Amino acid sequence: MSLEEYKGVFIFAQQVDNELSSIALELLGKAKDLANDLDEKKVTAVLLGSDVKGLVDKLAEYGADRVIVVDDPALKDYRTEPYTHALTSVINEYKPEILLVGATAIGRDLGPRVSSRVHTGLTADCTSLEIGDFPLEPSPARETKHKQLLMTRPAFGGNTIATIACPDFRPQMATVRPGVMQKIDPIKGAKAEVVEFNPGFEENNCYTEIVKIVKEASSVADIQAAKILVSGGRGVGSAENFKILDDLAEALNGTVSCSRAVVDSGWKPKDLQVGQTGKTVRPQLYFAIGISGAIQHVAGMEESDIIIAINKDENAPIFDVADYGVVGDLNKIVPALTKSIKEALASKN
Repeated sequence: MSLEEYKGVFIFAQQVDNELSSIALELLGKAKDLANDLDEKKVTAVLLGSDVKGLVDKLAEYGADRVIVVDDPALKDYRTEPYTHALTSVINEYKPEILLVGATAIGRDLGPRVSSRVHTGLTADCTSLEIGDFPLEPSPARETKHKQLLMTRPAFGGNTIATIACPDFRPQMATVRPGVMQKIDPIKGAKAEVVEFNPGFEENNCYTEIVKIVKEASSVADIQAAKILVSGGRGVGSAENFKILDDLAEALNGTVSCSRAVVDSGWKPKDLQVGQTGKTVRPQLYFAIGISGAIQHVAGMEESDIIIAINKDENAPIFDVADYGVVGDLNKIVPALTKSIKEALASKN
């Protein structure tokens, strides 16, 4: 493998039912940063699907300089084999130095298969990406390689953080958690170079047949879309005691979320978990109530605009990242806060 042949930063632009997934736009924002650090001029989005050319302009507005479109009826709905064949063919033809894929249900299925076919590594579920030297600590026994993609992800069940590189193979591939990277502000009217590419599709015994698609609306709120989150930890005490957090969230028109300890205790469903092994969130306002502030949780919410912590332990690590902190009994503080908010809103009306 000649590493010099591989150039540029590519992202897989996931779409479902001809609608771009938010992760595609988030990846474009990060790809722009990485491309600048590598002195690359273009960011390329790879768009797979059927009748998806209408999505090109939106990709351009969010940072794509070039869009490689593979448009074929075989790609109408996600199936492992045709999508793997398509993305592998794009890599073999255009040789990207970096390829980013969203760590969604689709991306977690697609990424490993593609990396195996092109004989490269894949770092899964990344929470941070940057360009730098590898190894991180120079050693006389090992050559330092510059401008490598340093991929950081939680390891050992979220109990530690690992930074991984792939210095000897290309492309450098990573799947990235939704909500971790930031979209750029859209540039209205921006246009991208469009390249139509189709490797051809021949069904084989790895092709699956989609018999039926059943769409079920989730009854659990999407915490990644919430502007205000009221998050509770083990310190709340019980599932029943989350009622005071529900009341605060209702007064603020916000959403309740939680820490891993709450999920492990069976008090709340996994979909509401914030943290390295849960979801990464960026609300305008984040309440951390009864949450100690372990690094695994902080990694999932530290980019919130304003963080308010309520904890009886004045030495709790959560106060190190909070903009405002209240030390005391949450059973007294939260109901009083809810009452004050309701009264303030009532007086305005």
